Amino acid sequence: MEFKDLLLKRRSVRKFTDEDVTKDQLNQILRSGLLAPTSRNRKPCNFLVVSNKETLKELSEVKEHGSKFLADANKAIVVIANTLVSDTWIEDSSITLSFMHLMAADIGVGSCWIQIHMRKSSDGEDAEKLVRDIVKIDDYFRIVGILALGIPDGDVKPHTLEDIDKTNIHFLV
Repeated sequence: MEFKDLLLKRRSVRKFTDEDVTKDQLNQILRSGLLAPTSRNRKPCNFLVVSNKETLKELSEVKEHGSKFLADANKAIVVIANTLVSDTWIEDSSITLSFMHLMAADIGVGSCWIQIHMRKSSDGEDAEKLVRDIVKIDDYFRIVGILALGIPDGDVKPHTLEDIDKTNIHFLV
């Protein structure tokens, strides 16, 4: 598949079958995250792979909106960044999540990036702190997002080039 086709194929998938993401598929996704570029090649991102259904359910409740489907995912990758290693942890984590999201699409695994940074629970609590408490990590680790993974339930229609809003492109002269 050409890269432009992958960009069109990539979708946020929130409905999954009961089928497992294989060890090989998971390893390919994790390797793509390890290959993602980071500022000054500091590589501050670590990946916490979650497959325990109780933990997935807990994580699905850390936000008021946009995370409930995580309870039905087969696995999730919590991307944590060590702020003692890099001050560009937001950018580095975002690129890493994007690389893993694209790899998942390339190999037929459904995925969806769940924003955690600067989000609140239904009780108004900080979602990042809630995740940190669930996965038991120190405060110097920050969390931009979680990547939900699973085999897509049904066909996922790709984007088309006609979907692109070219009015967002501006040429400066």
